[in-house]
Amino acid sequence: MASDLLHHIDTNRSMGLGGMHPRGLTEPVDILAKTLSIMYQKPWLAGEVPVDWRLENVTLIYKKGWKEDPGN
Repeated sequence: MASDLLHHIDTNRSMGLGGMHPRGLTEPVDILAKTLSIMYQKPWLAGEVPVDWRLENVTLIYKKGWKEDPGN
């Protein structure tokens, strides 16, 4: 369940890519879990996915080798 996952977030870490501090996710865990649950269930039950959820921003991170190498 989402609330179980939120209880295990390390609050000593810095903000993530979303710009939200982990403490902001763990303190209102019950309210946040219920809200997120409703938010994700409505499109699922309606049988449609919002357009924004279909878009991805993928950033490749090259650790070694040539960037042009297809195997990298």
